[in-house]
Amino acid sequence: MEKTFKRKKLKTKPKTIVITGAESTGKSVLTERLANYFQVPFIPEFARNYIERLNRKYDYSDVEYIARHQVRELQENQNLSRPWIFADTWLIITKIWFEEVFEKCPKWLEAEIERTNIDLFLVCDTDLPWVADPVRENGGERRSYLQNRYIETIQKYGFDYQIVSGQNDARFENALQHLRQATGR
Repeated sequence: MEKTFKRKKLKTKPKTIVITGAESTGKSVLTERLANYFQVPFIPEFARNYIERLNRKYDYSDVEYIARHQVRELQENQNLSRPWIFADTWLIITKIWFEEVFEKCPKWLEAEIERTNIDLFLVCDTDLPWVADPVRENGGERRSYLQNRYIETIQKYGFDYQIVSGQNDARFENALQHLRQATGR
């Protein structure tokens, strides 16, 4: 007796790209532009909107809530069938935020970083001017210091990354070139 099998379209795993970097380096603009170029939705930065809506100074539990939201959003998107996921920031920045502000980080967050598959980090260079706003806290020397911490942490976890530099279209083209080289797409 011969069995007949239905042909299923195999679900392809999306390439997960995190756009990260210090404050005021064009992460949100680049994330949205890449998503539009590849015609896929993107995961916007959650922390900024959350902090802006607080009517008080954020605390440890707020940052933990932000981290859990970042995990949930990425997991939901990684379960969808699409070629790309572009995320505006992620747990690397949140981990360092915990360490710099509260001098500790939840153990679960570090385990989540180790367990999550990120195909590439695009680290936006600090070659754009820092622009102050009510949520930003780290201009000047702090900006460079944190940028180095982000890169060191990405390296510590063994993730692939590329620095994206340039202004406007040049920055976007630089990001596209890094994506093609790193993912073969």
